[in-house]
Amino acid sequence: MKRLLSNEYNILAARVFLGAVLVLACVDKIADPGAFTKSILDYRLVSGLAAAIPAAVIPWIELLCGMAIMFGLLLRGSSLLAGTLLGIFTLAVLTALIRGLDISCGCFTQDPSAARLGWLKVGENLVLISVSVFVYFSKNMRFSLEQYLRSRVGDP
Repeated sequence: MKRLLSNEYNILAARVFLGAVLVLACVDKIADPGAFTKSILDYRLVSGLAAAIPAAVIPWIELLCGMAIMFGLLLRGSSLLAGTLLGIFTLAVLTALIRGLDISCGCFTQDPSAARLGWLKVGENLVLISVSVFVYFSKNMRFSLEQYLRSRVGDP
C-alpha cells in the first residue's frame, strides 16, 4: 500500500485530476459571478453581501489552487486550501440535504435546472477531499514545477 501511495505517477495523476476538477469548477463561476451569488444564496446560510464576497473570491481561489496543484507549485498549501474549500462545501451540502432544500449545487454550472443536490454529491466531495489529503501528504515532488525550480537554483 505504501508503494502505491508513494508512486510518482499516482501522485501526478491525483494532482492532475484534483487540479482539473478545481479549474473546471471555477469557469462558470468566474464567467457569471451574479449567478454564483444566487447559487450561494440558495443554500440559505448567508444573505446579501455575505454571499457576494465569497462568490467573487472563491472561483479565483479554485483557479489558483487548481493550477498550483496541477503544476506542482506550493503543493501543501494549495492542496490544504482545496481540501478546506471542499470540506466547507460538503458541510453546506449536508445542511441543505438535512433541511430538505431542492437546489442545484452550483459546482460546475450555474444553471438552476441542473442536477439537484443529493447524497452522491457528498460522496463525490469526500473522494475529492481524500485526493487533496493524499496530495498534501505526498512526499514525491517529481514532475512538479517546484522541484524543477529548486533543481535550477541548486536548493535540495
